[in-house]
Amino acid sequence: MNRTARRPTKLTLDATQGRLRLCTVLAAAGLAVCGPLAGRAAAQTARAWGRLSFFTDSARVRTDADDGPSLTTFIGTATYRSAELAGDGVEFAIDSRSAGYSREGRDPRVSIYEAWMGVRQRGGKLAVRGGHLWIADLGALGSLAGAQVEWRSAASGRRVRIGGFGGLEPSVLELGYARDVRRYGGYVTIEGDGLRRHTAGYVTVRHGALTERSVLTTTNYVPVGRHVFVYQSAEVDLRGPGGQGAGGLTYLFANARVTPARPLDVQATYHRGRSVDARTITQDILDGRPVPDKALDGLLFESLSTRVSVEVARGARVHATIGRDRNNRDSESARRLGAGLYVSRLVRTGFDVTATYSRIDRGEPGTYHSHFLSIGRSIGPRVYLSADYTSSLSLVRFTQSSGLIVETRPETRRLSGSAVVNVSSRASVLVTVDRTDEGATKEHRVVAGLSCRLP
Repeated sequence: MNRTARRPTKLTLDATQGRLRLCTVLAAAGLAVCGPLAGRAAAQTARAWGRLSFFTDSARVRTDADDGPSLTTFIGTATYRSAELAGDGVEFAIDSRSAGYSREGRDPRVSIYEAWMGVRQRGGKLAVRGGHLWIADLGALGSLAGAQVEWRSAASGRRVRIGGFGGLEPSVLELGYARDVRRYGGYVTIEGDGLRRHTAGYVTVRHGALTERSVLTTTNYVPVGRHVFVYQSAEVDLRGPGGQGAGGLTYLFANARVTPARPLDVQATYHRGRSVDARTITQDILDGRPVPDKALDGLLFESLSTRVSVEVARGARVHATIGRDRNNRDSESARRLGAGLYVSRLVRTGFDVTATYSRIDRGEPGTYHSHFLSIGRSIGPRVYLSADYTSSLSLVRFTQSSGLIVETRPETRRLSGSAVVNVSSRASVLVTVDRTDEGATKEHRVVAGLSCRLP
């Protein structure tokens, strides 16, 4: 036993669990107060929905020399969203996560993604909301703590929504807000039949006296008939972070899916962007520190892939993927290959089988490939059991100063089993046990959780 690793004291565990219980009690109290209110307001519309869950994740790492430290994590979630009203009334949403740790020195974390209340007036056309908001039309830029005002047209075929917002930038992994940072902007969304949606937005992030980011955003979902579907999302910075450097395309994601016939499905995906630490750059400018040009260029990533899936028999599909990835501006593209199959109720045995193989060729630096196999089966109407096996191998080559080429072969094997039990129509239990072997290091992990769907 590693004597230097400190064991969590009972006091630490009690304090951690106490914080989680407090978060759960507060969330349940909020749902108890707001739930009936939303139910009355939304009596003539779609029902509200929500979920409460609690998970515990315990892991221990062992090496050939000694036992490593153990860590247990306690995770609680609370989500509840009232129905979106067709007329006047009150709306609200709660979406929070809390995590505590058994190891001393790791503080518990609480994340609030949404916690807002609002009202609809003018026959449901005008909505005003306040609190922690996440405006999905704008992606990650739509997270703020402040206020939102939205007007929408009548729901007759095509619908137009126009909104504006402003407020602080909340911290994602803890309670609090980014210091001296404000976020505001607006958006226009057009919705149509077949889930068609087009959104154009503008977001400004102010950091003290400087404009940290000034961004145009756009998302589009376009169904073309019954066999073609296109989704696209992009961000364009109108200027560099803190007014330094050039703006331009920061992020682009596009996915096209074509199903020309029932057995055949073809998807093409393109993903491109650059990672610029606008927050640090702006803070350096405010503090009078120089900003290197390389920091303004950022890290470029780019990925292009095509996936073809064919239903070869009822309940059985095979697929193949080919693509190229580039992980920074100076690196060469790496080829990515993949293949797999899925069979539901194999030969009437009731077993579901999934098998995949993937390979990445990086040229001179080396290659990577992995295998995955999963077998599962329902036991009665309420229990589903599955077993998974994963193996991966990397071939890494590098040249020493003497000119000698050295090759290493890090390999990982993972074996796991899981069970999902539907206790009732609203509650389910998950248990997963797995073992990961990386040669000299082995990890054992147990995950257990309870999830309850709220009426």
